[in-house]
Amino acid sequence: MMELIVSESEERLSVKSFLTLRLAGLSQMYLRGRVYQGLCSVDGVVVENWGRKLRAGQVVLIYVDLEAATARRPEEIRLEILFEDEGMLVVNKAVGMLVHPTMHVKSGTLANALAWYLKGGRFWFPHRLDRETSGVLVVAKTEAALRLITKAWTAGRVKKEYVALVEGVVAADEMWIDAPIGRDAAAKPAWGVRVEGKQALSRLWVRERFARHTLVGLEPVTGRTNQLRIHCAHIGHPIVGDTLYGSGEAGRLYLHARRLESRAGGTNDAGSVGAGLAEGGDVAHFATGTGFVLAVEVEPDFGELE
Repeated sequence: MMELIVSESEERLSVKSFLTLRLAGLSQMYLRGRVYQGLCSVDGVVVENWGRKLRAGQVVLIYVDLEAATARRPEEIRLEILFEDEGMLVVNKAVGMLVHPTMHVKSGTLANALAWYLKGGRFWFPHRLDRETSGVLVVAKTEAALRLITKAWTAGRVKKEYVALVEGVVAADEMWIDAPIGRDAAAKPAWGVRVEGKQALSRLWVRERFARHTLVGLEPVTGRTNQLRIHCAHIGHPIVGDTLYGSGEAGRLYLHARRLESRAGGTNDAGSVGAGLAEGGDVAHFATGTGFVLAVEVEPDFGELE
């Protein structure tokens, strides 16, 4: 039995999308069968329709055979691996790459690449990045590692840092953006700053100013849908290449998950691994009974900026 807790960033995902994301090593057909056999529950209530939406904090239980066949077709796709041990690996996901296949896209995804790299071995995605976002992404290779990583995420012990190129010149060197985010089905885009939305807090700091753009660091203190993109647009500096909240005239979204850090419960120890533009680096990582410690960072490949 797998016990999975819905995070804030996963709120309003359907049971189908949630399970497909969290148990990416298992086929969607297999997961659907487990649900409709009455082997999945949300907060103790058996799921009858896997299209139902989930709320943050809900507990999803599902009985699965982790040795079940995977639907991920192996494809020889280059991966930039930042760190790997027996329980997990960390990759620098390329911009434009989906994390896992969808109903319409069956190849070219990170899952296809991992199926090749791990030679049919199991893997799960404890978190995700949007297709347009590049950067650090953790993959669990064992059930034990999946539980540790998920527990750290649920307990709020994972800190994420992004870097983005935004439109215009940001005047302040640092600022906090505190603006509630909610969904209005009638609006386009549906997600945005809404008075009735949930509290959302982001930290922004300037890394470098250019004539027409600013390179900024971003920390999503909360984890709302499209939070960083919405907050940057809200202060008048949408992320370059954002087709939802900005002009979108850049060919890519200039948003990159630069750093991810987690600390095990009750410890202040942490380490780092450098990769990407800087070669080498030290790795410090260990798992305990209460969590795992890992800090990984990689700079973005934004090309020449101006």
